[in-house]
Amino acid sequence: MAGTGWPRGTTQPLVTPNSVVQKNPSLTISRTVNLYPLTNYTFGTKDPLFERDPSVPARFQRMRDEYEKIGMRRSVDGVLLVYEHGLPHVLLLQLGTTFFKLPGGELNPGEDETEGLKRLMTETLGRSEGGASAEWTVEDTIGNWWRPNFEPAQYPYISPHITKPKEHRKLFLVQLQEKAYFAVPRNYKLVAAPLFELYDNAQGYGPIISSLPQALSRFNFIYM
Repeated sequence: MAGTGWPRGTTQPLVTPNSVVQKNPSLTISRTVNLYPLTNYTFGTKDPLFERDPSVPARFQRMRDEYEKIGMRRSVDGVLLVYEHGLPHVLLLQLGTTFFKLPGGELNPGEDETEGLKRLMTETLGRSEGGASAEWTVEDTIGNWWRPNFEPAQYPYISPHITKPKEHRKLFLVQLQEKAYFAVPRNYKLVAAPLFELYDNAQGYGPIISSLPQALSRFNFIYM
């Protein structure tokens, strides 16, 4: 019998009346996340960090070229949480006045997701030279998004007729240390956006960032 779901052909384990099902207590049932105040963190600057592609058409052309060679692009983003005025905030990189993104980027072929995200976070917000950078503790997966075609649209699911998605973007919760230093590229701003501002605000932040309040609602925030 053919399996269902993704990837195609996978099957679910058979459970019979005599099967012994081992309970696997999940840490996410009562998952808590420690949040520290924004004032705990120090922000500096470093050399600008430019995108690899000069334009959106060039980005998708590079994606097409790479897809022919290495297949689907894998990307990872880090969700960094702090609190201010008793409310949880997400740290976002702002370019110009209207573009916001999570720190992260593309993985190298065969690169581990966790190690790749740590590398990308250090490249984006770590010190450029000397000194200790923030320590990245990558924890829960809080979202999976898929790009079905060489187009901007991304979705939190794969439609049945899409057998070869062009990009898989994975969002991870990154537990910040009590104190840290962030070196922000000069062409970006690092802003703290409250969850209530992101909620249902795809027009201002895009579908992925605006989905974070729902994705994070399963956590119990502890204000340290």
